[in-house]
Amino acid sequence: MKYDVILSGVGGQGVLSVGAVVALGAMKDGLEVKQSEVHGMAQRGGAVVAHLRISDKPIASDLIGRGTASVILSMEPLESLRYLDYLADGGILITSSEPLRNIPDYPDIEVILSRIEALPRYRVVEASALAKEAGSSKTKNMVMLGAASLHLPVKPESLRDAIREIFTVKGEKIVDINLKAFNLGREK
Repeated sequence: MKYDVILSGVGGQGVLSVGAVVALGAMKDGLEVKQSEVHGMAQRGGAVVAHLRISDKPIASDLIGRGTASVILSMEPLESLRYLDYLADGGILITSSEPLRNIPDYPDIEVILSRIEALPRYRVVEASALAKEAGSSKTKNMVMLGAASLHLPVKPESLRDAIREIFTVKGEKIVDINLKAFNLGREK
C-alpha cells in the first residue's frame, strides 16, 4: 500500500499541525511515513505545501511525483488548485470552501469552485462554520483533517490519539475542541 497526500494552505492555517497528526496517527498504525519540509513561505499569509507519504513498506523519497497523489488536502480553495497536477487519476481533492484573500488579485471564488467541481472526485467543506461549532475558529484545520480522514489509510482512533498527544501541552480544553472539530469534519 502506498498513499500520498499533498497538504496545502496559507501560513497560519495549521498545515504543519495536520501533517504532524496524520504522520503520528499512521505511525501508531504501524505504517511507514515520510514528510517533506514545508515549501513556500511558511509565514502568516504565504503559500505553504507539504508532501506526506504513507506506506506499509519502506519509503525511499519524501517527495510526491506529479500525477501520483491520492489526496490533495487544502485549507484554502485557491491553494488546492495550485497542486492539481499532482493528483492521481482516481485521487480526491478536499478543500475548505472559504477563501483566504491574501493577495490583491484573488480570483472570483465562484470561478475557483467551478474548477474544483469539474473534477471527478472532490469534497468542499464548510470548515469555518464547523470549527465555530466545535468551539474555536482556529480548529478549521482539524475539521479539514476529519473530512480527509474518510479517505486516509489511518484508523480514525489513531488520528484522535495523535490529536490528544500533540495538543495535550495546550490543555484539556484545547484537546477537546480539536477532537470535536475532527469529529464534525468526519460527520458532515
